[in-house]
Amino acid sequence: MGTQRAGRSDRYPSTAAARDQFILDRRPPRSEHDPWRYQDLIVEHERAPDGAIARSATVFLTGRECPWRCVMCDLWRYTTSSDTPVGAIPAQLAAARRALAEGQTAPVRQMKLYNAGSFFDPRAVPESDYDGVVAHLSGLERVVVESHPALIGPRVERLLEALDRHRSPRDPAAAAPADNTAVRLEVAMGLETVHPEALGRLHKRMTVDQFAAAASLLGRYGVAVRAFLLIAPPFVPTDEQDAWLLQSIDVAVDCGASVVTLIPTRAGNGAMDALADDAFRPPRFDDIERSAALALARIRRDERIFVDVWDLEPFSACAACFPARRDRLHAMNLAQRVLAPIHCQHG
Repeated sequence: MGTQRAGRSDRYPSTAAARDQFILDRRPPRSEHDPWRYQDLIVEHERAPDGAIARSATVFLTGRECPWRCVMCDLWRYTTSSDTPVGAIPAQLAAARRALAEGQTAPVRQMKLYNAGSFFDPRAVPESDYDGVVAHLSGLERVVVESHPALIGPRVERLLEALDRHRSPRDPAAAAPADNTAVRLEVAMGLETVHPEALGRLHKRMTVDQFAAAASLLGRYGVAVRAFLLIAPPFVPTDEQDAWLLQSIDVAVDCGASVVTLIPTRAGNGAMDALADDAFRPPRFDDIERSAALALARIRRDERIFVDVWDLEPFSACAACFPARRDRLHAMNLAQRVLAPIHCQHG
């Protein structure tokens, strides 16, 4: 096994400081972003824990860059280099809720607050803003935030306390009945891969044991866990990708993840382009489809397996069949089963 060597690039440093510099030196310029305006707002359908198809809104928040510089990450492009001002995150969320209300044809059941980093980084989301954030979650059943596992701890408790303080009868127009319960919290964390060498070289500065400890603590808090895994991560041999993906799914579920989201690894952030042809090959669309099918066949309990279908077009070699193949993946996310493949009519 191992037709592609795993992480033998003489261009990629071995120390943390040198890897930081390697990543920074290869970044393209960053645009300036207004910390009082969110990046984007999308509404999509997602299969809920009860099996229903729920409307879910994702607010891509603007805030300070994540302090971890993972080699594969390009989310820093949507962040600021300075600390997020106090009050900015609640203001962004208030604007998002207004936009949802203006264009709403049906209520959303959950909202994902993704800040291109860690929600529990106090320089990205000030703790003093937790009550302001929660005040704008009225009528929702669930809120999903993202975090590095190292930040799971007291700030999670403080967010839960804010959610409890703001518990109130549900909006009569909401999808769920009025029951005076707090919005349920779910935390998404990047596990990426359990391949031991690859995880270390991703520069995430996290071990599988540390992920497991963070997930266990969230479980004790009564917080649901969503795990992010990479499709075709760098430093994993090409002919071992499928096996390591399945092992990674098993570990995520054993750690308590109720959702596992598969994210195709992208080039384009500078560092990944430097690793191309040596330690990294971007997945093709059929790789993504195969990974989704393998993952869905791996379901053992009641976990849900999703493939991130955002911006998949760069992975496709055929513009004609791409929309149907993307829609198939989304339908598989909703059905939680493998559907008949779409055969390309153009070669």
